[in-house]
Amino acid sequence: MSLAVLLAVLGAAFLHALWNALIKVGSSKIGGMVVLSVMEVPIGLVVAVNRPWLNAEAWPWVLAAGCTHFGYKFFLTHAYDHGDLSRVYPIARGAAPMFVAIVGAIFLADAVSRAQYAGIAVLGLGILLMARGVFSDGESRRLLPFALGSALATASYTLIDGLGARVSGDAIAYVGWIFVVDGILFASGMVAWRGRRVLAGGMRGWALGGLASAASYGAYAISVWAMTVAPIAVVAALRETSILFAVLIGWLVFGERMNPGKALAGAMIVAGVMLTRL
Repeated sequence: MSLAVLLAVLGAAFLHALWNALIKVGSSKIGGMVVLSVMEVPIGLVVAVNRPWLNAEAWPWVLAAGCTHFGYKFFLTHAYDHGDLSRVYPIARGAAPMFVAIVGAIFLADAVSRAQYAGIAVLGLGILLMARGVFSDGESRRLLPFALGSALATASYTLIDGLGARVSGDAIAYVGWIFVVDGILFASGMVAWRGRRVLAGGMRGWALGGLASAASYGAYAISVWAMTVAPIAVVAALRETSILFAVLIGWLVFGERMNPGKALAGAMIVAGVMLTRL
């Protein structure tokens, strides 16, 4: 991997942490996520209409992925209502590949290496240590079920996407249509449930949501490009440094509490994720 690609992937990891931070900083987490979802629709359409049409068997997977993305966003925004970025993000981001690795080892034909089993173990220990900090530091325990719910939804759409992309005929178009379906489902669902007030974020809310959407797509686009010029496993592993970026943003920008236990847990989660990706 060249230095340019390495820096690009690290930039993608930062962008992923950044859009989560932008959702966290908004006065309404749901409102920010709704704006992000609205902005996903034109982005997804631009990508999709410039690619080949999907195979017919891919559309049920697109719909299923859109539904699980709804759950991911719902749980994530509520987790941020109750917890710090530097606590929620590592749990939500780190538990997902652990769930995927466990399900893959049990139900799928994909071979699991010793390093990946070691990664699952390290991930589990890191997540337990990060979750333990919620109790010892007096934080709201309500963040845990939401963060883990977000991770479970992420694991679900990861498995769905892995299967859907294989039958789509064009993986980039497949993701573009997921952006469209996901954006429409979440935005319309939240407006139907909460009313149009979720859209009343003012100029600041729309600016933050729009910036978060652009950062989200940038993180995805860079990662996809990097996988065309560098080993996929290495790119996937490096991308998980987003966990460290989120911890640093939470500490340095939001002034969230940092202690040796949280730092160690974050490092263990990153190491475990990398092991499961290699």
